Amino acid sequence: MLAEISHGRSQSLLKQRNMLAVFALALISIVLMLVLALSTKDREMVLQPVLSRPLTLSSAGISPEYFELVTRDTAVMVLNRTPSGLDYWMEQVLKVVHPSAYGRVKNALTKIVAEQKGSDVAQAFAMTRMTVDPKRLVSEVTGTVTTYVGTKIIASDVRTFRFRWSYSGLSLSLVEFGELVADHAGAAS
Repeated sequence: MLAEISHGRSQSLLKQRNMLAVFALALISIVLMLVLALSTKDREMVLQPVLSRPLTLSSAGISPEYFELVTRDTAVMVLNRTPSGLDYWMEQVLKVVHPSAYGRVKNALTKIVAEQKGSDVAQAFAMTRMTVDPKRLVSEVTGTVTTYVGTKIIASDVRTFRFRWSYSGLSLSLVEFGELVADHAGAAS
């Protein structure tokens, strides 16, 4: 009789253990599905710049409005410089550079800093036109670059600059920038 009671109790505990194991596996499966769903979902971040409308960033792609604002601010930062602020200028430009291009860009900026440090040469940029292509992550700005020595203007030319970008996750980084130079046929190279 005790053996039958013991056997019945063992069977009851075995059923409870098996139900608990099935329940635990179901919970683990649900958690894994939730983690997978959250990791593949496009992320979005609402930005509140000083503008008339809020902007959003999405891991699905970059909005043309945000791309235009970043290009505008970067172009103004990169193309305006004074001898007294060269170190700060270089530091700020390098903050937006993609890690894969960091060394190359820093080398180019270091040469500019070395050439202009201690001089009276300053550069100002007045943007007149901008085009952005969020799909190719390329933007171009055109404007007047004015070079000063002291307070005297020594050059003032209309130039076009191209910026190439990298967009990963929610991060937009500068990969390359430079002046587009028109060849003899009038096309930009």
